[in-house]
Order: sequence, then C-alpha cells, then structure tokens
Amino acid sequence: MGRGQSVDEVSRLRDSLGELPEAVVKPALVVVSGLPGTGKSYFCRRLAEKTPLVILESDNLRKVLFHSPCHSSDESAYLFKAIHNLVTELLGKGITLVLDATNLEEYHREGLYHIAEQTGAKLIIVQICAPPEVVYQRLQCRASGKDPWDNSDADWGVYQRMLPVAETIRRNHFKVDTSRDIAPAVEKIARIINK
Repeated sequence: MGRGQSVDEVSRLRDSLGELPEAVVKPALVVVSGLPGTGKSYFCRRLAEKTPLVILESDNLRKVLFHSPCHSSDESAYLFKAIHNLVTELLGKGITLVLDATNLEEYHREGLYHIAEQTGAKLIIVQICAPPEVVYQRLQCRASGKDPWDNSDADWGVYQRMLPVAETIRRNHFKVDTSRDIAPAVEKIARIINK
C-alpha cells in the first residue's frame, strides 16, 4: 500500500464490487479513456454482457470512499491510488477488469500500463468518444436523473473544463464512437479478452 493508503480502504472498494467472476490464467486490464458523457459506462456494461469481468467505475468507487465527494485533486489522487492498489490485487488473482474513468492524461494511464506489465495482464486501451452535440444532449438528460445506471455528477461545464486536458493516447488502442453501433467493437474486444 502507498503512503497514506490503508488496507481498509482497498478492502472497502473490493467489498463494494460484490461477487467476482472466476479467475483466469491470463486476465485482461481494459483501460477506458474518454470525456464525461461520451458513453464510457455504456461501453463497459455492453462489454460485461459479452465476457465475465469486473467494472471498476471511478464515480461509484469515489462514493464508497467519500460520503460527500468534493472532486478535489487531493481526493482524486487518494481515490486513484486506492483503485490502482485494487487493480494490482485483482489482476494478481486472475480477475479481468475494466476501469471506467476519464483517464485523460498519459501520465495517469502510464501507471495502469505499468500495473498490467507487472501482473502479466493483457492490456487493452479503449478511447471512447462521441460528437459534442450528442454529449451535450446526454449531459442534459443526466441532469434530469433519468438514467439509474449513471453514477456521474459531471455536467457540460465539467466536460468543457476537461476537454483541454485530454491527451493523445500514445499506445495502440481502439477508438469507439458511442453515437454509432458499438456492437462490432465490443465483440472484437471481448474476443481479445477471451483469447
């Protein structure tokens, strides 16, 4: 565990996941990257329908650790340190994971790439996108609270603030536009996981 991180926090996150799928010899770490409202959680749920995996949804896990999240940089650093510890632990046990978080900066993604290398997991990187007008409509719907699966508090203002932060993914990755049919991409990624 890192400095300031207790075993208790990682176990609280683990306990919030419910029953884990069966371990496999070569687990995969699917790193999802994308701005708010682009459809990351939708993609993750569709992938989970095709292959047994654990979805680590950062918005949900934040609420496990912080009763009233403030989304400060310190809070986020603390949260992601705990998530990275959990990812390391679960991959080490042979559990395939998908990390549903913005993961916009290469520096943060590099930490996940390193964990995949350390644990011998297959690394699959997926950039999720959608046209801004589609994202705007989705975030307007989010504000009305119509989607029971949506754990994010990010709105159009957050999307606009995060837009300049998004960095190019320097490794091979899939690009999935959720305003189109994502079934072919989901099928392809599921096949790679199950190879």
